[in-house]
Amino acid sequence: MAGDSRRSDNGRHPSHERQRGPVRLRGDQVPLSTTDQRLLDSRGPSDWVHTDPWRVLRIQSEFVEGFGALAEIGRAVSVFGSARTPEDSPEYALGIEIGRLLSLAGYAVITGGGPGAMEAANRGAADAGGVSVGLGIELPFEQSMNEWVDLGINFRYFFARKTMFVKYSLGFIVLPGGFGTLDELFEALTLVQTQKVTQFPVVLIGRDYWRGLLDWLSGPVLDGGKIREADLKLIDLVDDPVEAVEIIVRGEQDRVAGVELHEQELESVRGTRYDGA
Repeated sequence: MAGDSRRSDNGRHPSHERQRGPVRLRGDQVPLSTTDQRLLDSRGPSDWVHTDPWRVLRIQSEFVEGFGALAEIGRAVSVFGSARTPEDSPEYALGIEIGRLLSLAGYAVITGGGPGAMEAANRGAADAGGVSVGLGIELPFEQSMNEWVDLGINFRYFFARKTMFVKYSLGFIVLPGGFGTLDELFEALTLVQTQKVTQFPVVLIGRDYWRGLLDWLSGPVLDGGKIREADLKLIDLVDDPVEAVEIIVRGEQDRVAGVELHEQELESVRGTRYDGA
C-alpha cells in the first residue's frame, strides 16, 4: 500500500498528526507552522504573549524572583490589615507598635506593601532598624509601595504572592481589615487545619473588631458541624501587641522543639539494629 494512503487505527492520516513536546495533535488541532517557525518569525500579531503557555512562564518568573529575593531575610512574620486604615487612627498606631516589637524581637516584617495598616507595620519595623518587606499586587486601581518598605516585590498573581507570605513567615498577625485581610486569614487557617503547614500561629488583634467573627465561627459554623472545636484553637485573639508578639515567639519555640524532637526520634530509629529475632 502506498505511503500516502496509510491511515492510523482511528482512520486518520498520519500526516494529520503532530507531536509538540509532550502534546500530540491531530486533525484540525495541527498547526500550519512549527514552534520554531513561530518563535523566529518576527512578523504577525503579538497575541501570543497573552496565551496561557506564556502566562506559565510569567508565573514561574514570579516564583523565581520571590524565592530569590526572600530566601535570606531570615525569621519573619507577616502582618495584615486594611489599606484603608487612616494614619491618625488607633489601629495605625497599633500597626506601628506591632512592627516595632517584631523587629526588636529579631523578626523581619512582611506586609502587602500598601498603605494603611500595612504601611504602619512597615513603618514600625523601619523605625526600629528592622527588615521591612512589602509584597505588592497589581490591581485595577493604583496602590504603590509605601515609603517604609526596604525590600519590595510586585506580583501579578495573588497565588504566587500568597505562597511568599506563608513560605517565609513563622506566623501571621492580623489587624482589622476587609476582604483582602479575611482572604489571607482564612488561607492561613485552612493551611494549618489541613496540616499543609505546622506550628503556625495566627493572631488577631482587636477583640471588639473580631469578636463577631469568632462568635459566628463558634456558633452556627461549629454547631453545624462545619468545623471542629479544635479548629477554633488555631486562632489567638488579643488586644495587647506585646501579647501578640509573645504568641509568635512561643510558636517559634514550639516549632523548633518539635523539629528537634522529630530529629531525635529519627536518630533513635536509625540507631535501632535488626537482630533477626
